[in-house]
Amino acid sequence: MNSKKAKRISTYLAIFLTCIFTISVVQMNQTQQSNIVQTSATATTGVSNKKIEWGIKRGDNHEQPDLGAENKRIIDENAGISMGNSEKPYIYLTFDCGYEAGYTEKILEVLKQNEVTATFFITGHYLNSRPDLVERMITEGHIIGNHTADHICMPESTNEEIKEDVMELHTALYDKFGYEMKYLRPPKGEYSERTIAFTNTLGYTTVMWSFAYDDWEDNKQGREEYGKQKILDNVHNGEVMLLHSTSKDNSNILDYCIKEIKNMGYEFKSLDEFEK
Repeated sequence: MNSKKAKRISTYLAIFLTCIFTISVVQMNQTQQSNIVQTSATATTGVSNKKIEWGIKRGDNHEQPDLGAENKRIIDENAGISMGNSEKPYIYLTFDCGYEAGYTEKILEVLKQNEVTATFFITGHYLNSRPDLVERMITEGHIIGNHTADHICMPESTNEEIKEDVMELHTALYDKFGYEMKYLRPPKGEYSERTIAFTNTLGYTTVMWSFAYDDWEDNKQGREEYGKQKILDNVHNGEVMLLHSTSKDNSNILDYCIKEIKNMGYEFKSLDEFEK
């Protein structure tokens, strides 16, 4: 065999081996990607989808409330947040913001004056209608949480529908302000083992609450003394406090309540400082 022919065969062999190697790498990558997809898709296989409506049984004398053993188990096993350390006098203030009713600017001013950081769980409507307020929340050091784009019922939605709704808002906020959310509050406090396990795969920590009161209804405003009593009588260690920014009463009593809670010996912390 002459040297020219040998060189040609050597070249063809090198090309052949390169092709085989490339095909093997592509197949391996496809397998890895498939495994990732399957891991996400099967993360909720065999997990209960029984709808849970979050509720609490209030304690007396500033004791921690009863969150329900089964409900708390599901949250804890999925690394969620519902109530903090029973020995630490910490309060984690959160607001649900489905829409803007004209009171958030006052709420933000009160928080600023009292040097309190809160978490605001917003919807897609809120972001689209009042991006200026969302930007102010971020600028002033508050946490923005995901309350879903369309305030969906998660247990009645498929994994794909949940992903679309959660990530639509996630992407929209990131595109506007470069802010990446990591906390999620299920609309109406409705969730299941399946939904919390699935939203975990999206990189989210589910946040429930250990105190709330009927502050969201427009026809139940004008009860400021009632609101003060509900908030102050139920302060407890590790409290995750849920208020609604749509409440005029909350905007009027927030300053008083924050000052009184601090006078009672409690300290406001952000969710980023949460302690179990």
